[in-house]
Amino acid sequence: MNVYPTGLERLDARQLLIRWSDGRRLSYRVSQLRDECPCATCRERRAAEANRPATLLPVLNAQEARPVEILAMKPVGNYAYNIEFNDGHNSGLFTFDLLLSLGSDAVVEDDRD
Repeated sequence: MNVYPTGLERLDARQLLIRWSDGRRLSYRVSQLRDECPCATCRERRAAEANRPATLLPVLNAQEARPVEILAMKPVGNYAYNIEFNDGHNSGLFTFDLLLSLGSDAVVEDDRD
């Protein structure tokens, strides 16, 4: 059985909720999604950062220093979302499997009654 999103909701500017077909409701920090972008450029950047000596601090440009937000999410076929972030990045395809692995169980308002 393939699990797929049945709903998207912004909990606030920095957190996303995805409702899944199997009943799960998972929350995502937008910054985590940006950090885990699966595109080739981001994978290469993460690999380079892993090899950088721990004594060197990264230099951030102005866009990287701003809190990251999602501007748009577009479905790609029946298997992924393309996410556009406010830092201008929009080339990653977040497969449903990747999103399922990154999410945390969410508690939403109607669960608390």
